[in-house]
Amino acid sequence: MAKHRLIFTLLVDKGTYVLSRNFRLQRVGDLKWIKEYYDFNAIAFSIDELIVLNVERGDKDIKSFGKNLELLTANCFMPVAAGGGIKSVEAAFKLFDAGADKIVINTSLVKDLELVRRLVKIFGGQSIIGSIDYKLCDDRQKVFIENGSIDTGWSVEGAVRNAADLGVGEIYLTSMDRDGTGQGYDLETLKRISAISSLPMIASGGVGRFDQLAEGIKYSKVQGVSTANLFNFIADGLTEARSYMRENGIDLAEWKASIQKDDTGAACHNASA
Repeated sequence: MAKHRLIFTLLVDKGTYVLSRNFRLQRVGDLKWIKEYYDFNAIAFSIDELIVLNVERGDKDIKSFGKNLELLTANCFMPVAAGGGIKSVEAAFKLFDAGADKIVINTSLVKDLELVRRLVKIFGGQSIIGSIDYKLCDDRQKVFIENGSIDTGWSVEGAVRNAADLGVGEIYLTSMDRDGTGQGYDLETLKRISAISSLPMIASGGVGRFDQLAEGIKYSKVQGVSTANLFNFIADGLTEARSYMRENGIDLAEWKASIQKDDTGAACHNASA
């Protein structure tokens, strides 16, 4: 059985890293700020995956986002997934070329099914994460696209089944109501969707404490839990979160670090399970 995963998500808006609360953005700092407060060589042994999402409103600059991604993850050991604004095969190639191991698709799951099928055929379903954002509207959960601005009218169940039919390998499920609140995951929805999903899921939206990460991963299809909370998990926060989860019986990989020199003489961190 695959190990569970602790995932850190970074949100980027035109080169600036942001916090999100109910999909409303607050600017925090640029790449220099991130590098100052987060040692990615070190946290590579605290998290199992890094997700970087371009949350720029309107038409997204994939080229600039890819350059930022490449600079962010240079010499870092960890699997990286990236997305936001992938509207063509060429855009997907740009992110893979920038260092992504997987891509994250959201709007195209609804608006361009043929593109998703092509991406799956070219890169393989294991390289495609289907991102589904939802919130409660008129006593119904509805799925939104375009940075949470357009109501598709789809149910969460319908969106999950659609993603599975398209061949994506995993679902990144975000509660817009919980996003950035620190109130914890939408556990009822995770439980309900886990019961019907044929795909593994990443829970997203609402984490403010270590115990909430552990709560979200207890459902059968939830193989990963994500936090995008920049301040609660600054410095040693991600290391402490991982330790808490392992101490509470969550089956996470145990990474062993080693340091080697690259061709330029710079220190590179490597890990083995």
